[in-house]
Amino acid sequence: MPLHLPPDDGPPSFHDMLAAAGYRALTAGLRLGVFDALADGPRSTAALADALGTDPRGTALLGDLLVSFGYLLRQGDGFANAPATTSWLTGAGYADVQKFWSVVLFESWQDLEGSIRTGKPALDFYAWLAERPEVLRRFQGMLSGHADHIAPEVASTVPVGATLLDVGGGHATHAIRLCAAHPSLRATVVDLPEALAVGGAAVAEAGLADRVELRPGDYDDLDLGSGFDTALLFNVVHGRTAEANERLLARVADALAPGGAVVLLEHDEHVDDPASDAFARVFSLNLFHGQGGQVYSAEEIGRWLTATGFDAPSAHPLASSPGQSLLVARKR
Repeated sequence: MPLHLPPDDGPPSFHDMLAAAGYRALTAGLRLGVFDALADGPRSTAALADALGTDPRGTALLGDLLVSFGYLLRQGDGFANAPATTSWLTGAGYADVQKFWSVVLFESWQDLEGSIRTGKPALDFYAWLAERPEVLRRFQGMLSGHADHIAPEVASTVPVGATLLDVGGGHATHAIRLCAAHPSLRATVVDLPEALAVGGAAVAEAGLADRVELRPGDYDDLDLGSGFDTALLFNVVHGRTAEANERLLARVADALAPGGAVVLLEHDEHVDDPASDAFARVFSLNLFHGQGGQVYSAEEIGRWLTATGFDAPSAHPLASSPGQSLLVARKR
């Protein structure tokens, strides 16, 4: 948790160094299971180290640091979770989000300077994920959980006909929820095989294998089909260059029937809330570093759409996910 030091308490870089160290200690606590081990109440340092299988002295030093940052409370010769820690950092859910971002920031950003020097990604983000199955699992869980959260609002906004093409929707959450809401709808989900492994299990569990087709492959090369009424590109264009996005949108236009709609889900380039805006900047730089993309403005996305055969899009900010919007455009 931030220390909220007064602005004249050392140079700004010192504050940032402390914040980075505090976050690194937090993620060590998450990976070691410190907060879950304290979920049922305080433990002595010796008992905590025994439960974690860690060195008692190292456990004490980590615990003291986590007390300084407000994640733990000192209890006699041991530690207890702070109330906010119990609410946010025990169990799965938000704790998994932090485990994911800690690996991204402390491992994948090691050659961030290389990306900035060359203007090209220093790593292939999805190949990097594929080499880390646990990180990939958390990433897919984040996407699927977020999709579930916004699904009712998405369903009320997306124009639906008889057929749906979901480009890059490997977890298949939106295809499943839209098919459940529209009994005559049939959907095709196109994504890489490792992403569709998650969607395949979800489709089978929903009993929709006869209505949701999973088509594995690279959607830049795979035949997308034709005659679709609606196409979804959710969290897709931000991971690509502008040139690659124009090529993909032209292919999506070819896959749509006349008058068909494309719907994009993207982060807003600028957000009024300072913390949300700062996260958008972190996210944008991470996209540049690992995929060559960034958070693009609605105006730039609109230019790609009109250049590839669509009308100018209408924007629908999401109340269920502030800082994100659906952009809806019809094929001319």
